[in-house]
Amino acid sequence: MRIGVPKEIKVHEYRVGLTPASVAELTGLGHQVVVEKGAGQGIGFGDADYRTAGAVIGTVEQAFAADLVVKVKEPQLEECARLKKGQVLFTYLHLAADRPQAEALMASGVTAIAYETVTSASGGLPLLTPMSEVAGRMSIQVGAYALQKASGGRGTLLGGVPGVAPGKVVILGGGIAGTNAAEMAVGLQADVTILDKSVERLRWLADHFSGRARVLMASRQNVRDAVLDADLVVGAVLIPGAAAPRLVTREMVRQMADGAAMVDISIDQGGCFETSRPTTHDDPTYIEEGVVHYCVTNMPGAVARTSALALNNVTLPYVTALAEQGWVAALAADEHFAAGLNVHDGQIRHRRVAEALGLPTGTALYAA
Repeated sequence: MRIGVPKEIKVHEYRVGLTPASVAELTGLGHQVVVEKGAGQGIGFGDADYRTAGAVIGTVEQAFAADLVVKVKEPQLEECARLKKGQVLFTYLHLAADRPQAEALMASGVTAIAYETVTSASGGLPLLTPMSEVAGRMSIQVGAYALQKASGGRGTLLGGVPGVAPGKVVILGGGIAGTNAAEMAVGLQADVTILDKSVERLRWLADHFSGRARVLMASRQNVRDAVLDADLVVGAVLIPGAAAPRLVTREMVRQMADGAAMVDISIDQGGCFETSRPTTHDDPTYIEEGVVHYCVTNMPGAVARTSALALNNVTLPYVTALAEQGWVAALAADEHFAAGLNVHDGQIRHRRVAEALGLPTGTALYAA
């Protein structure tokens, strides 16, 4: 199979769909890989590294002309225009919060498989997990920075110092991202509260943190009380394929302390704060209702080398399956991989994505 790896064009996105090590695995199996010139340069993977791995260095047109296009971030509209029927696109899509992209992919006729909706036998999201780990850990770094006075924050040190109380960190969602955020916040000796709706997950979190973080049921009242008292709120909720629920209202943000900070990891799925709007690494924060908001839609792109390596660790087996078997056979053989199918033949094929967009769901053809 001919596999294309274009250079990412989203603002400050330096990750790459396939690293040289991944390319070597695929070319070793007899597949041809076309990598756009300079695709990995931003994270230290030069064209020479890709040539050594067996890739052909080409143009953006050549990369997008491949049978299988492997990316990292959702295709921008100009990239959607390069796709056509008969091709397979494998990347993060996050369509629930992006109707223009969904419509562009539908119009192209491409078969689009989303990393973030591929599931595992245990019910997890294996291709989202490493980026959730990165975003969760980063959320505390960027939140701590946002709390600094020069950033518009209230001037609070998360860990405090002897004689001064630590900052209060509230994490909405105890999944992968939330747990990793809590690990970092606890490591800084902050006062940490995690809220989640699953009693089973709350039990796991309580056992895991052994009293180093408090865990609460995410009832409306508990969320409100915790948010209003927080120095830093991290939004880490996720419903696979669907838009994120708005857990924090504008009225709640208005009642928070001036200079408090909020980091919305869920912004790729529309955000879980009513006051959230997408930002970029160029201009990552804004102040709304007196509170500093960080809502960058590709947070892991800030640590692009670590993120690209971690992503390739989990995506390569799926890319290999697509290349070796073709998308129909690969998805038919694995119902969890099949959950990644979002768009095919001009229709949305994932129920939750379709519901979020208010569009009909087409028949899932992968099992045919």
